[in-house]
Amino acid sequence: MTAFSTLSLSVSARIFLSLGALSACTSVVFSAAFAHLPVFAGGVPTAVQTALSQQQFHSLGLLITGLVVWVCGCSRWWLAAGWLMLAGLLLFSFNLYARHVLGFDALRVAVPWGGAAWILAWLSLGAGFISRRGSKTGAA
Repeated sequence: MTAFSTLSLSVSARIFLSLGALSACTSVVFSAAFAHLPVFAGGVPTAVQTALSQQQFHSLGLLITGLVVWVCGCSRWWLAAGWLMLAGLLLFSFNLYARHVLGFDALRVAVPWGGAAWILAWLSLGAGFISRRGSKTGAA
């Protein structure tokens, strides 16, 4: 039995791990679909390519956050990191997809907020490690 098998998954860890895997999956599906959509017959726009790469990178960040919560226990910093990663995915990547694929442009101003959410997510993840000081609190 490994150390991981003796730890139970908290609800927060399950959410972040599940959503991270789902986001990684959809990034692959979107990447393949966008290569064949008639709207992108002239090529996939740079903004959409950026949204895809950022979604893939931050899907891994969400998975990392879920693993940290699973192994180290829950903290406010790590919960904030997970929810901010998710907010960034919605506000940045999915917003750009909606704009370029569906023509939905009403939430264009939210794209920079998605980037800011990701910046804060990574800072929160790091702050969680700094604030831990070797203690393990209960899982949420």
